[in-house]
Amino acid sequence: MMNATAFYRIASVLLILFAAGHTFGFLSFKPPSPEALAVRDSMNNVHFQVRESSFSYGGFYKGFGLYVTAYLLFSAFLTWHLGALARSNPQAIGALGWAFCAVQVASLVLSWIYFSAAPAAFSAVVAACLGWAAWLVATPKAQALFRELTIDKGCDLHSVFGPVMK
Repeated sequence: MMNATAFYRIASVLLILFAAGHTFGFLSFKPPSPEALAVRDSMNNVHFQVRESSFSYGGFYKGFGLYVTAYLLFSAFLTWHLGALARSNPQAIGALGWAFCAVQVASLVLSWIYFSAAPAAFSAVVAACLGWAAWLVATPKAQALFRELTIDKGCDLHSVFGPVMK
């Protein structure tokens, strides 16, 4: 049976893949046109002073990109930990599961508006896993309903996600 731990573990693996794809994508990005190259070069070459330090928008872009990678990796750690809590002490998760799901929904919306389909898709699947896990942790009735909809109806998700669930 797919339980909250399995959904948290699936989300964790997806977040690691998301972090790897994000990091590779933004560090290896090549501007697709001469105009885009000019913008990137300007972002890297035009510096401005704030107090005693020199900055560029290219530096901000790189720094924020690496910050997102760190956030995604921490999120992967947190989801793995929530999976362990879901097994050993589910009531300790409390509202954190729902709050974390809400953050991923916000990531989905922002990815859809400002980025591309790939980060939006990752965010959507992660948000779904986190929401389902939070729902399963929230109530034993939810677990019984999920069991009825999957195992009792012949849908064997365990054969698909079995290695992640252990």
